[in-house]
Order: sequence, then structure tokens, then C-alpha cells
Amino acid sequence: MTLRVAVQMDPLETIKIGGDSSFALMLAAQARGHTLFHYDVRTLAYDTASGAGGRLTCWGAPITVQRVEGAHFTRGEYRLIDLVADVDVVLMRQDPPFDLGYITATHLLERLAGQTLVVNDPASVRNAPEKVFVLDYARFMPPTFIARRIEDVKRFQQQMLDAGHPGDLVVKPLHGNGGKAVFRVPADGSNLGALVEMFQSAWVEPFMVQPFLPDVSEGDKRIVLVDGEFAGAINRKPGEGEFRSNLAVGGSAEACGLTSAEEEICAALGGELKARGLVFVGIDVIGGKWLTEINVTSPTGIVAIDRFNGTDTSALIWDAIERRHHAM
Repeated sequence: MTLRVAVQMDPLETIKIGGDSSFALMLAAQARGHTLFHYDVRTLAYDTASGAGGRLTCWGAPITVQRVEGAHFTRGEYRLIDLVADVDVVLMRQDPPFDLGYITATHLLERLAGQTLVVNDPASVRNAPEKVFVLDYARFMPPTFIARRIEDVKRFQQQMLDAGHPGDLVVKPLHGNGGKAVFRVPADGSNLGALVEMFQSAWVEPFMVQPFLPDVSEGDKRIVLVDGEFAGAINRKPGEGEFRSNLAVGGSAEACGLTSAEEEICAALGGELKARGLVFVGIDVIGGKWLTEINVTSPTGIVAIDRFNGTDTSALIWDAIERRHHAM
């Protein structure tokens, strides 16, 4: 089975091919004989004048990829691409912010249902933002608070102190990614007011607050599930002078397995992820037991996982995509 695959992602010129999951997926698709196109989400257009049900198009170009730094892709001529007539699969891989532009794109791509397979399913991506969907599994999470008022955050901090937590908090944007704008608040709350002011001015939505977990010094595990099944994991450790372990902010990776608590988390999530059409998902777990995020927009980590474990996660993802396309 050969497929025509349109990849919706950020400019190819900007990616770092050594660790980019989207690039790994494109290489794997090409190795299977699939045809690749690349397009920018901002070129999506929907036309109801051309027939019943409307027509969704993009301005894209055929591409070939190779693992050569600085010459990692060749692009053909841009043209108008019909995402039904010209394409079998859309990979939705552009990075957040998870803003109205992103949400609108999911609404448009949702109109391809039953005609072109979109991975991950756009309606499910829209309805399962990383730090909101995870609340469905609060039993696996550290104590979590979502609010905007400083008075509420102070009350939560006191609750954590009363419950025996050290008192330090972590504050992060509800729709952030890659460890950006994640702050640690000491128990005395000395920077809390300034941080709340900053969050209130930068984002209209509330922010997330959790107790600081000292276990993060031992790593923050990225676990990848493919169609609801465990595919691999790496442990990401913070860099010198950091508490954030994201590889994008200087964290390092090491091989790891799963604890019994992590196996329980994967089992609890797996069926729901598959039912929602969330084929490629990365979950984050601290201390072997604390679930902090369920990443569904453009999950990363498969290159490092495969490097340490000798696996081929891209192949597992394409196996799942091909099965889903065949079943349409």
C-alpha cells in the first residue's frame, strides 16, 4: 500500500533533523514508498462554491527528505493541493501555540472525516489539550490547581503546606509546550505576585499550578503510546542549574523501562486514546508515578527513544496509520 501524505508542519528549513520526530516520520514514510507533500497550516482554504460538501485545499509542494544536515530536503513546485482528491493522509504536526489559529485548523481538517485520514484526529486534538485532557486522569496526577487569581493560588499553596508538601510550586501556561514559561515559586511566594501579573497579561486563559516535585531531579519520563499501546520511553534529566527536563531546554536523555505505576497509567489511557483516534501520543511522568501531561498536538521523543532502545517507533506509527487507512 502506497499513500499520498500531506504533512502540515512548520518550515522545513527550521527543523533540527538529529532529533525531530516529524522528520523521522517523513523518512519512514518515504522508505515505504509513500509520496510526501509539505504545507503551511496558514494556506488552508475551504471552498463551498465547487460542489456539495465543500473543498478543502492547501498550497503545498512535493518533497523528498534525506538525513543530510543542511541539505535534508528537496522541494518541488508549489501548487494547489486538494486534501481529498490528491491526498490519502494528513499528518498534523505543526507546533503549538494552541491558539484560535490552531483550533480553526482542526475544525477545517475535521471536514475531511471519512475521506482523508488525519493523524492525530483533529477533533480529538482540539478536545484534548495537553494540560486539560490529563485532568480526566487526576487519580494519577500530583495535586493540581487551575486558576487566575493570586488569592486562589496562595490558598492552594497553603493547602500544600498543610498537607506536608515543602511549599514550592510550579506555575506553567495551560497551553504551553517544550518547557517554555514554566516557573518555580519558592515556599515564601516571593516571586508569585510578579508571575501571576505576567501570566495574566500574556494569556487570557487560566494557568496551571502544581507542587514542585523533588523527584524531577531524577528525571521526567516521556512515554510514547502508538494507537494506545506502549511503544517506548526515555528518561529526561534536567541540565545544570535547571529544574525543567525538556530536551528543548537543555535536558539530557537516558534509557529506561516502566515502573508498575507507569504500566498502570498506560493501561488506563490506552483504550481511550485509540478510540479518540490519537495514534501518536507522548505522556510525561515524574517520579515513576505522577502523570503531568498527555501530549497529542505534535508529540516528540521518538528519535531519542529509538536511539537508546534500538527500536523503530516511526514504523509502529506508520503501521497504525496504514491499518486505519485500510479500514476507512
